[in-house]
Amino acid sequence: MPGFEIFGDEERKEVNDVLSTGVLFRYGFDAARNGHWKAKTFEKELCERTGAGFALLCSSGTAALSVAMAACGVGAGDEVIIPPFTFVASFEAVLNAGAIPVFAEIDETLCLDPEAVEKAITPRTKAVMPVHMCGSMAQIDALKELCDRKGLVLLEDACQSIGATFGGKSLGRFGKAGCFSFDPVKTITCGEGGGMITDDRDCYVKADAYADHGHDHIGNDRGKEDHIVLGANYRISELNAAVGVAQLRKLDHILAVQRANKNAIKSAMAEFTKISFRHIPDPAGDSATFLSFFLPDEAQTRQAAKDLADAGVDGCFYWYANNWHYIRQWHHLKKMVAAARVPASLADNFPDYSTVDMPRSDTIMSRCISMQIKLSWSPDQLADRIEKIRTLFSK
Repeated sequence: MPGFEIFGDEERKEVNDVLSTGVLFRYGFDAARNGHWKAKTFEKELCERTGAGFALLCSSGTAALSVAMAACGVGAGDEVIIPPFTFVASFEAVLNAGAIPVFAEIDETLCLDPEAVEKAITPRTKAVMPVHMCGSMAQIDALKELCDRKGLVLLEDACQSIGATFGGKSLGRFGKAGCFSFDPVKTITCGEGGGMITDDRDCYVKADAYADHGHDHIGNDRGKEDHIVLGANYRISELNAAVGVAQLRKLDHILAVQRANKNAIKSAMAEFTKISFRHIPDPAGDSATFLSFFLPDEAQTRQAAKDLADAGVDGCFYWYANNWHYIRQWHHLKKMVAAARVPASLADNFPDYSTVDMPRSDTIMSRCISMQIKLSWSPDQLADRIEKIRTLFSK
């Protein structure tokens, strides 16, 4: 991780295909394309990769979440249960739908705790959005059972977990829809982009239209297409999609390298009894983008994060003090600092996020460090990293 570590001739070839035609827009201009349809190709191959019935590329992972929520009928006043450990895009997408983010505790999967989710359900709950953080999965089987039993929409934020599976089934396929991010630091990248998958044809048709101003995309004359819903503009460009085509074809190689590198480091760290590791419900399905581990208490974890950085062991994230990924530092959400005025009818229904208390999540995250697993490490660099880690934790 991330995909830009292995940019090569494959990406250049796909981009040059687009530049040679001059058609950067994903729709229309059929005659000028010379047979190149990069967004459609990516969508087809993403379906083949995940086993999904339908796939839609978008301009970002955040856009994919927004499109999926619209297609799943999540809207004004609905409550969506999400975890406090995620990227800010998760709650941004909920808010942009006019819906209300409701936080539930995580467990040692670093994802939503199904029991906490059930306690957070109210008559206004419309959807549950587990976030498969850091390349691995939530207890998605238990969350699916809960949503099915309660009649709730299950919408998977798998933005960080392309290639990960549970029981051999791709993450993103357990709910009504699942979303991925292909931004610059994801496992595979388009530079900027995202995608939604679903097995529900009606959900796909609505998403496909919503992402392009409501166009139904029927026929070959864009000017005569009907508008079937009110939409927005979340389209991806052919240039971005072209990069993604090449990257998606490298996913098996990426996963193999990540898993080998992670296993080597984890085996070395397992020698130290004060270290424990994130619970992964299906280890065989882990995409291995991160190695997440716990130390006995906050003080030791903060010191270890500092010591790792000082020793040159880069890419170690202490999320508890991170501005983007954990609720403690989301001051703009806690104060509801909106770029535009929030309608009073909605504002009155928002919780006071400054008082949200997540004691179990705090206990888990204050003891957690996530180490990024890179693709570009040489054998010598990996061995040097392991030696530095051993030296540090032997003290």
